Parts: sequence; structure tokens; C-alpha cells
Amino acid sequence: MESALRIGHLYPGQMNLYGDRGNVLTLLRRLKWRGLDVEVVPIEVGAEVDWDRISLVFMGGGEDSHQVLIADDFRARADQLLKRFENGLPMLAICGAYQLLGKEYVTTNQTILPGVGYFDVRTEPGAERKIGDVVCQVEGLDLSLATLVGFENHGGVTYLGPDATPLARVSTGSGNNGVDGSEGVVRNHVVGTYLHGSLLPKNPHLADRLISWALRYAEIQDAFMADLNDEWEYRAHQAMLSRQSERHR
Repeated sequence: MESALRIGHLYPGQMNLYGDRGNVLTLLRRLKWRGLDVEVVPIEVGAEVDWDRISLVFMGGGEDSHQVLIADDFRARADQLLKRFENGLPMLAICGAYQLLGKEYVTTNQTILPGVGYFDVRTEPGAERKIGDVVCQVEGLDLSLATLVGFENHGGVTYLGPDATPLARVSTGSGNNGVDGSEGVVRNHVVGTYLHGSLLPKNPHLADRLISWALRYAEIQDAFMADLNDEWEYRAHQAMLSRQSERHR
């Protein structure tokens, strides 16, 4: 193996709902299949991090109680993270992580958690929980396949400000708020989304986009982006599309 790449996994002990850890496993496996020496660096509350050695960041979802536990620590890391986001550091943020990348998250008991403000979004409690499969059409990225599939389970509803670019538009499911049809947000190489499931095993085209960004950020040659055999991954993707098509007949 050659060329080391490090994935910073924020708060794996707290923010890991609905299979979110599978996203890290997918990135790890796809990098190793391509012959890269890759390390996952778990980052818990209070841990010291050399961000100059991190080339890709992941943070999953958590219940309100978990978000409260990590919110102060996450905000304390904002200056280091946000300046690197502007320089191309990629991050995938699922559900609770996505909410905390916004300006503000209001919990179900009306606790206000200020976010780090990278996304122009605000999240508040919804009237009812959004649960179920999601199929959406990608808008904010140019991917090799235009659809994303996943599973949403969130009580918060997220509203986008004028400077927020939606990741996708839902054809099935609620997405950000169940009103405007948007799902997730993308800014530079940072992707926020409500899609659990895990997201990346069924969407290898998004996994590879994150990997290509990480390689570029780490100044590792593109030769490591050789095509993989994704037959089974896309079978899973197509199975979700077919299931939703059957339900809407």
C-alpha cells in the first residue's frame, strides 16, 4: 500500500444512529480496494486533533440528548474546521450533524443549540416525525448517477436560507421539511443530508465523489480513482427505486 489518507470520524460514540457508521466503513473499504493506506481517526469530546493530517470528515446523527452532549465541543472546533472547508476539506454530515452545521437547532424541548453557521439553514421541531424511504434527484452536485436513495427518521424540520444550495429534490419522502421538496445542503465539498440507511453503500457514486475530493485535498494522485465493480451496490440502489415505484402505482 502507498499514500496514507485519514478520515476524521467525529463523535462515533454519540452520533451514530440508523447505521451511520456504515458510511465510514464504505469509505474505508473503497479506499483500500484502490490500494490506499487509510486510517480512521475517532474524535470524541475533548480529543486533540491535528486537522492538517485529516483529509475527510464524517459525522453521523444522534438524538437530541446526544447532540446536547457534543454541541459545545463541536462549536469549539468550528474555527479550525470552517477555514479548512473553504480550502476544500470534504465532510459528510448526516442528520444531527447536518443540523449542527447550520445556524441554529431547536430541540423538541425547546433547547436552542447554536450551530457553527457553515450552512445557511435553521432547524426547529416538526409537527410530526419524518420517517421512511427517500428517493431524490441530485441538484447541488454533478454525479455520475442523478439519484440518491436512503432512509430518513428525523423530528426536526430544516429550512434553507437564501445562501443554501439543496443537495437534491425529493420524489419520495419528506427531505428537509416536507414542504419545499428540498433534501440536504451542499457547500463547497461539505454535504449535509437527512439520509441514513447507511447512505453510502447504496450510493457509491456519492462515496466516490467524497473520496475524489479527499484525494485532491490530500494531494494524492487521481490514479487511485480506478473504477470498482459496483454491481451489488447498484442492485441495492435499484431495489429501493423499484420498491418506491411499486408503492406509487
